[in-house]
Amino acid sequence: MRGWMRCVESLPRFMRGSLRLALAALLLAAWVLPASAHKASDAYLQLESASGVTTLRIDVALRDLDLALDLDSDGDGKLIWREVRSGWPLIERYLHTRVALEGCPLTPVAQALERRVDGVYAALTLQSTCTPAQPPAIRYGVMDDVDPTHRGIARVEWAGNAIALRVLVPQPVRVSLTGATPADASGAAAQPPPEPVPPTPGLQFTREGVRHILTGYDHMLFLICLLLPSVLRRTDTGWQPVPRLRQALIPVVGIVTAFTVAHSITLALAATGTLNLSPAFIEPLVAVTIMLAALDNLWPVFRGRRVLVTFFFGLIHGFGFASVLAELKLPAPEFAWALFQFNLGLEAGQLVIVAVATTLLFVLRSQRAYPAVFVRGGSVVAMGIAGMWVVERLANVSLLPI
Repeated sequence: MRGWMRCVESLPRFMRGSLRLALAALLLAAWVLPASAHKASDAYLQLESASGVTTLRIDVALRDLDLALDLDSDGDGKLIWREVRSGWPLIERYLHTRVALEGCPLTPVAQALERRVDGVYAALTLQSTCTPAQPPAIRYGVMDDVDPTHRGIARVEWAGNAIALRVLVPQPVRVSLTGATPADASGAAAQPPPEPVPPTPGLQFTREGVRHILTGYDHMLFLICLLLPSVLRRTDTGWQPVPRLRQALIPVVGIVTAFTVAHSITLALAATGTLNLSPAFIEPLVAVTIMLAALDNLWPVFRGRRVLVTFFFGLIHGFGFASVLAELKLPAPEFAWALFQFNLGLEAGQLVIVAVATTLLFVLRSQRAYPAVFVRGGSVVAMGIAGMWVVERLANVSLLPI
């Protein structure tokens, strides 16, 4: 350790500063990344009542069930049909006990596997002869002890009423279709007052949009790569800090606007089913866009066409946001409202990232080591992470904790 310290002290002052900044960045990454080991996941629920029967269908991704139940018996990182078939009684028992309707005991009646845009899902259908006048409260606990970012997206159609959407957060308390159902002194959940099922609540899908951008680490890394050089300008003598924050924000506004317009277009196209591309193609391509954005920070490959290139890359990223809405199969009015909320949330989350990152980078831009450590060093790190994501997504292996 002393020898290491002597080597550090023998370096020129600007190099010592760069090394300290690099070490600080590595320590921050080591602290943050393990806490975010899994991406957010979504399950889909369909609740309806017709002809004296209440039916609830639950679709959960096999990859999520594997996390909760360890279905991969041989530990090779791949689920095969034999493992799913032998683990199905465990899957059925898990879903049956983690999802329930208040006052309506459910019985499993059908099971299936279904391929969706983002992978294979296990589907369990349960029924009850209980048909209350109003939709019963839902108790939802899927993934509650595995992934706190998990959400259940419930589509409710009750006795011919308008379709309602609800976002269910895994928790030990019961969740009503009108919000949290408080428990009384005996521990039993209070029944919600009888009232018609309302339309989709105003902010639920907005919050989901914020969550999807903030937990979409590849989208965040792409934005940060675009923002790293925004507080500098290229000159014949190299990078120079911009003197005013306004000079950094003007190119940022152009970049973010291009990205927003582009991913909004493909989000709508993909979510409506007008244009669907497989995640097996899109996810590696998203990682490639990160590598190219980082490369442009090292060498000007875009040559002044950064906004145009960002628009094209935004078209690709839009497909990555679409799966949460594409699977709901909603009528046009409900879909349009949910899509608007979700996109509004995406943009709000994106603005938070941009505002925080640009302000922080503007404060740091005058550091002598900023071009070397943050722009070049950060871009090299981003290229390395994105490169491993490409390998992971093409080869279906796990190399990183995110």
